[in-house]
Amino acid sequence: MSVALDAADVYCRELTKRHYENFIVASGLVSADMRLDLSRIYAFCRTTDDLGDESGSPDAALERLDRWRADVHAMFAGKLPVHPVLFALRETVARTTMSPEPFFDLIEANRLDQRVSAYETWPQLEAYCRLSAAPVGRMVLAVFSVQGVDAQMLSDDVCIGLQLANHAQDVKRDGLMGRCYILGEDVASSGMTGAVSKLVERARRLLDSGRALEAMVPLALRMQLALYRLGGLAICDAIERIGFRTDLQRPVVSGRAKVSILARAIGGSLRPGRSGRYVGST
Repeated sequence: MSVALDAADVYCRELTKRHYENFIVASGLVSADMRLDLSRIYAFCRTTDDLGDESGSPDAALERLDRWRADVHAMFAGKLPVHPVLFALRETVARTTMSPEPFFDLIEANRLDQRVSAYETWPQLEAYCRLSAAPVGRMVLAVFSVQGVDAQMLSDDVCIGLQLANHAQDVKRDGLMGRCYILGEDVASSGMTGAVSKLVERARRLLDSGRALEAMVPLALRMQLALYRLGGLAICDAIERIGFRTDLQRPVVSGRAKVSILARAIGGSLRPGRSGRYVGST
């Protein structure tokens, strides 16, 4: 079992290193155990997204996502998983007593992707983001034993802000898959460039909730959350630099920018007056 767990964790770490490019998912700012937990969570998210995006057809994706959902149900029921991501993740779930709802919400978001390819209004897109983005933040809070309605609401804002930044970044890539997360009503009123600009501005406002959340949590999580927030803002800056024309090209966050993000996350988190004493409401 120990050898199998080690192999499963290697799989999760490699999946995390291969895929995410905008900021560090599990940095050296947190303990090794928590980095492992974050890698397992990211590997679950990545695998779920891949089942939705790379199955070849909506029908095949729905079938594979349904099997994945059944495997997750079985894991939470105490059955030993076969898939390496779930085999590793069960250790994190057991250690943190993590709720199953965020995992099933994320699967449902990917099922929704097979039926809905565009969003006309903000309430429609926000409802989707509450399934596809907010659950990830709630998983991260559980790893650090942070509870309370206030923290969860702020975390939801940050995660939705990150997803909006990614949607604005990936207009060309999403278009190739027949999807568009830029609001139809904004495109109608302002054109694609104006609609991307509006989504970026909404992302910036939501990401700003991260400041309040960071002030509420312990130092290690505060620095990791600052990485997420600053990474999201760096995506917004990169989009703005190309005139919001992400329908033509996909901007990236440079290596130099990532170094700057890391330095700012550490420096800002150590600023005097940020005690990191978490006080949440239930």
